[in-house]
Amino acid sequence: VHAPAVLISGESGVGKERVANEFHRLAGKGGPFVAVNCGAVPETLFESELFGHEKGAFTGAIRAKKGYFEQANGGTLFLDEISELPLAMQVKLLRAIQERRIVHVGGEASIAIDMRLVCAANRDLKELVEAGQFRQDLFYRINVIQIRIPPLRERQEDILWLGRMFIDEFSGRGGSDRFRLTPRAEQVLLEYPWP
Repeated sequence: VHAPAVLISGESGVGKERVANEFHRLAGKGGPFVAVNCGAVPETLFESELFGHEKGAFTGAIRAKKGYFEQANGGTLFLDEISELPLAMQVKLLRAIQERRIVHVGGEASIAIDMRLVCAANRDLKELVEAGQFRQDLFYRINVIQIRIPPLRERQEDILWLGRMFIDEFSGRGGSDRFRLTPRAEQVLLEYPWP
């Protein structure tokens, strides 16, 4: 039985990767956590980066390389900004998710993969499906468990808690001699719009 895919949605900066990493840690299976920003990988290299390639598969492929799927085998593959994935790659990603197998670019052997898939998007994937910019079948495949992270402006009760946590973390202090937020600093944090 394979772990169901998880889709984390929320604006940029809300902590989607942090939640994905915590999900990986709590799943308890171990293995690597491999994070990929889909928007940062050039379209021409995406298939090679995702699935790996064999030596000589294309100009410049001087050695074989494992792709992100193989690197995450036994752990978690986190595909951030999945909404930026080109339609042609969405088809190939869907097949790899369904089959739980990949083939290197320039290769022939089918390689079994066993990893958890966590995806994140800062754009509404349902709207992209309706606009024809995201495959509906891929959306349903990755949207098995959905976690929406609201922006900080929608969860005011977390602002001071986070502020105190960061002060403790970055000051290296704890106990009674720790740094504290002044009442004015607390007011500024609570009044900030958190875009």
